[in-house]
Amino acid sequence: MTAHEGKAAGMRQLAASVPIRTAASGAQIAIPILVVSISGDIALGAALAALALVPSIVAAPLVGAILDRVHRPRPLMMGAAAGTAVAYGLAAALDPLPVWLVAVALVISGLLNPFGFGGLSSFVAPAGTDARRAYALDALSYNLSGVAGPALVALLAPTLGPRWALAAMAAIGLVSLVAYPLLRIERREAERKGLWRSIGAGLVALSTHRPLATITVSGTLVEFGRGIMPIAAIGIALIATGDAAASAYIVTAFAIGALIGALIEPIRRTSASAQATMLVGFGLTGLATLAAALDLGFWWTIVLVGLSGACSAAPTAAMLTLRRLESPDDVVAQVFTVGSALRTTASAGGTAVAGLLAGLDPLLLLAASGAVWIVGALTMLAFPRRAR
Repeated sequence: MTAHEGKAAGMRQLAASVPIRTAASGAQIAIPILVVSISGDIALGAALAALALVPSIVAAPLVGAILDRVHRPRPLMMGAAAGTAVAYGLAAALDPLPVWLVAVALVISGLLNPFGFGGLSSFVAPAGTDARRAYALDALSYNLSGVAGPALVALLAPTLGPRWALAAMAAIGLVSLVAYPLLRIERREAERKGLWRSIGAGLVALSTHRPLATITVSGTLVEFGRGIMPIAAIGIALIATGDAAASAYIVTAFAIGALIGALIEPIRRTSASAQATMLVGFGLTGLATLAAALDLGFWWTIVLVGLSGACSAAPTAAMLTLRRLESPDDVVAQVFTVGSALRTTASAGGTAVAGLLAGLDPLLLLAASGAVWIVGALTMLAFPRRAR
């Protein structure tokens, strides 16, 4: 593949993946804002947002098994993008639409979520392409969408209203539907098995193949640590400024740092192995987060959290590369969908646990986040020296 062809393929990859992921990340912010604006019920807003997220862990093994065995995965992925967009559109019509109907729509969107996240990731490096560059671009896609979705909602909700912000997320999701035909998606020539046997084989590979098990545990742990940060940021902002909204500066600093790191990653030269990159990168992220937890002042906290985000980009790309290299050919999509769903659930778990501990010093919570990142990094020491 020439350099020009590689750039064109990269642009198609981003065009297909960024919109659906941006829509999902933005909807997570827009849904509770809309609910609170209508009913004032924060708990209901959080519950509906969770309904758009949690079902992915249930659906991931089945979605992965289906994508691993179908002759034409593209139509399924396009259908999932369309279904997600429709679900967000229905959610935007809350009141007049009843809560139960919106809840059902969001559950369906959660079940479809693995198609556009781990499922799409499993197809971004077909044979004959530069896998490291492809997964660096995939990490960039996650970071772009993680910044763009909430940023668009923050812009649209105060101006046009949260209902239109959520409707905009639905429209953005449809862009992926149009872009999928441009993406090179090849079916995998793998041994044909029954669907349930295929699911079993994927779960066995994830739990017993030591390299896969190691990177899955490591990636899940660090995402738990990331989930602690938003709650710690609220406490830090309240103490420093008296305004909980200032916590957005801390969380956004991490996202921008990760985005900058992801932009650099596709062109960065490295001689380190992917497993060493995970070990060192996640460790540096944890150390920078621990430094941010020192009482150096609010703006130093923001700067050091941004540095920790920048350090997270290379190990995330390395993790995606290792997932593909270490996955048996007949369960690749399962490994990606389940791994992605585990990370999503771990992040939500980290936020929930931090919420229960919100009475502690917020700097201690931020330090706990950094410590979890370091534990996740050290987990990579279990990666075998001679993986297949």
